[in-house]
Amino acid sequence: MSLTGTSMGSGGQTARKAVNFGRTYVVRPKGKHQATVVWLHGLGDNGSSWSQLLETLPLPNIKWICPTSPTRPVSIFGGFPSTAWFDVGDLSENAADDLEGLDASAAHVANLLSTEPADIKLGVGGFSMGAATSLYCASCCALGKYGNGNPYPAKISTVVGLSGWLPCSKTLKNKLEGENEAVTRAASLPVLLCHGTSDDVVPYKFGEKSSGTLKAAGFQNVIFKSYSGYARALYNS
Repeated sequence: MSLTGTSMGSGGQTARKAVNFGRTYVVRPKGKHQATVVWLHGLGDNGSSWSQLLETLPLPNIKWICPTSPTRPVSIFGGFPSTAWFDVGDLSENAADDLEGLDASAAHVANLLSTEPADIKLGVGGFSMGAATSLYCASCCALGKYGNGNPYPAKISTVVGLSGWLPCSKTLKNKLEGENEAVTRAASLPVLLCHGTSDDVVPYKFGEKSSGTLKAAGFQNVIFKSYSGYARALYNS
């Protein structure tokens, strides 16, 4: 279940040319620093708009890191360049995933979290395509590795996805089966998913199915909240 392109890489260790990420915006905690969350924007957006919104939230103990994705040709736009965490081509439950792009973005998240103090809780969240990338990070964290097999170093303690979907959903359960440490990590990782019932960009059923897939794969602490109507306006209000 994913928004995907038709000419994706296989996710092997051979990388495409260097990925250049955009500017990162940081909202520093107004109180005691207790947690750091990397927040990922949606397709065509940037870190600045979300940093301005997050700065208004009454969460004084959280440091927000709002990176900007690379600008790349996006299949759904006919190859026109746009900010995107990975390539996306069509709305389909059977399309292939851009593992190369997902791995690169998950690695960027891990790198942003790598310099945080050891006693700080670490989280990742996002909106739409950013939510999809966050859930991919959750999968990497549980499995202990990226899609290409390289070790995933980040120790994430919470994941939030607004109006998103779960990349690589069809293979997640099989990858976790028999991997005791991975199953333990998945079971202990809190995941909050929120979706509007009338979302006409990422259909509500994608959020609902993502929640079910995560639970079936062994993520025991998944909360799925539905909102009547088009919740994207709610998130931005």
